[in-house]
Amino acid sequence: MTVLLLLLAHLVADFWLQTDQMVKNKIKHLKKHIFHHLLTTGIVLAIIWGYQYEFQNIIMYFILPLIFIIITHLLIDMLKIKLVDSIKRSPTDHIIRLRYFLLDQVLHAMMIIIACLLFFRMKVAEMTTSLLDLYGTNGLSPFNTFLFISIIYILATSVSGHIVKFIVGSLPSELVNFEGELTLRHQMNDTTEKSQPKMENSFTEEYHYFTYSSPLRSRGKLIGYIERLLVIILTVIGSYSSIAFIIAAKSIARFKQLEDRSWAEYFLLGTLSSIFLGLVLGLAVQGIIK
Repeated sequence: MTVLLLLLAHLVADFWLQTDQMVKNKIKHLKKHIFHHLLTTGIVLAIIWGYQYEFQNIIMYFILPLIFIIITHLLIDMLKIKLVDSIKRSPTDHIIRLRYFLLDQVLHAMMIIIACLLFFRMKVAEMTTSLLDLYGTNGLSPFNTFLFISIIYILATSVSGHIVKFIVGSLPSELVNFEGELTLRHQMNDTTEKSQPKMENSFTEEYHYFTYSSPLRSRGKLIGYIERLLVIILTVIGSYSSIAFIIAAKSIARFKQLEDRSWAEYFLLGTLSSIFLGLVLGLAVQGIIK
C-alpha cells in the first residue's frame, strides 16, 4: 500500500496538478510545482503514518521521508531542466526529450522505493516477493486494487499522452490546420451572334482551394485518452480483434487527410504508439486482475 500510495501521489502532482504553462516554463513555476508535490506527498504520508504506525515517531515516519522525497524530486527536476535546455534543435530532438522524460520518471520512482526502504523498514526481498505475488494466486486487496487501477488510469491518459507526443514530435502547422481540398469547376459558354452559324465555344476553369480550421488539441488529446482506455479494457477481456475497429474508426474520420503522405505517416506513428502503450498497460492489468 505504501509504495502504491506514494507513486499515485507523485503522478497526481506531476500530471494532474501541473498545467501546460507550468510544463513550458518549469523554472518559473518550480515553486508551485514543488508545493503540489509537498501537498500530495504530505497527505499520503500522513495517511500512512496514522494507519500503519498510529501517529507514533513523527520524525521517522513523516518528516524525514517527506523531506527526502521533496529534496530528491527537486534535484532530479533541476537536472532534467538543465539537460533539456542543453538539447540542440534537430530532427531527432523529440526522441532525446522522450529519453529524459522517461529517465526523470524512473528516477522519481526509484527515490520513492528508496524512501520506503530507508524510513518504513521495508526490505528488498519483501518488496520483490510482493511484486511477484501480484501475478500469483494472492493478488491485491480491494484497496490496493483501487490504487493500482488509479495508477494505470493516469499512465494510460496523461503519461502516455506525453510519451506519444514525444514520439511523433511536433506536427507542422500546415498539417495541423489542414481540413481538406475543395475543387470548383466553372464552365462558361460563348455563343456567337445569331447572324453567324451557331457554334458553341466552351471552356472550363478549375480552382483548387485548401480549407483550414484552428487546431483543437484538447479534442485530439481526449480521443487519445479514450482510445488507450478502450484498448486496455479490450486487452483485459481478451478481445484483441476488436482493437482493429478502433484503428478503422480513426482512419475513417481522417480519411481525407490521409491523402497527404506526411500527415498519414504522422497519424500512423501516433496511432500505433498509442495502441502499443494501451496494450502494454492492458496486459499488466490483465496479469494482476486475473
